[in-house]
Amino acid sequence: MDHGFIPSDAPVPALADRLRVVPPTVRAAFESCPSDEAAIRYTRQLAHTHYENFTVVSILLPKSLRQDFCNIYAFCRTADDLGDEVRDRTRASEYLARFRQQAEDCYAGKATTPVFRALKQTIAKHGIPIEPFLDLIDAFEQDQRVDRYDTFEQVLDYCRRSANPVGRLVLYVCGYRDQERQLLSDQICTALQLANFWQDVRRDILDRDRIYLPRESMERFGVSEAQINSGQFDENYRKLIQYEVERTEALFDRGEKLLPLLRPAVRSQIALFGKGGRAVLSAIVRQGYDTLTRRPVLSKWQKGRLVLSALGACASRIVRREGRPGRADE
Repeated sequence: MDHGFIPSDAPVPALADRLRVVPPTVRAAFESCPSDEAAIRYTRQLAHTHYENFTVVSILLPKSLRQDFCNIYAFCRTADDLGDEVRDRTRASEYLARFRQQAEDCYAGKATTPVFRALKQTIAKHGIPIEPFLDLIDAFEQDQRVDRYDTFEQVLDYCRRSANPVGRLVLYVCGYRDQERQLLSDQICTALQLANFWQDVRRDILDRDRIYLPRESMERFGVSEAQINSGQFDENYRKLIQYEVERTEALFDRGEKLLPLLRPAVRSQIALFGKGGRAVLSAIVRQGYDTLTRRPVLSKWQKGRLVLSALGACASRIVRREGRPGRADE
């Protein structure tokens, strides 16, 4: 995909050659952008094409926040691709270090790439601190060094940087900065990350040689790395995933206390994130906790039903306030 950008910082030929064989998001991370308008077009296009649900989900958002969500998404998608789509770990670490420097440059008023030229506007508009962005990059850097976890606490620490910052960024954009809401958001985001881990056990080990299942849990239920690698589903593995699913559900339960603390205009959008994560867990349960021989997925019908339920909640609020004046973003 040609975005019309030019190489940023005059990259050396070796880097330019490498970027020819990586995904478009990785190339765009190191290209300069001719204008803020072009940057906004890029992040909007990325958000609406790279992630199949984003266009529908954004309908639930106030119009004033949709571009900000696109800008946040573009950052997260790019950082994730730098960590996961560049198969050489040394090279991925190099790219992530450059991306980290770009984030710091952005806060110093020197944004040149499409992601950061768009993101700087969201940062200024909502007064977002740099820490969530750096935490996310740090998690993806850790993926280049660490591919096994001994304890559940270590996995949670990874989630603290790989998932929780996303929720905090969403809260900043929605106008919330208090610790109470942030901590509740952390529960939801950690649960979302864990649900993805339990869904992708087989894919992670085959595609990236990573296991996020804690070693202590595997030993407790008698599941070996060799078994996961060979895709041998048995009763021990079933009990292991059931155990992890159940404590992930408990995190969703605790995080749901966030929803009544949000204004109605953004509540349906944020509620949909949690519903999607719970739907993944339900898909795992429906196939008997077997995430080794086939990956649990949501059908288009299931995804559509989630969105329709959120739209129904929006419609009911409109009916309740019918007859009284209200703002478009209320």
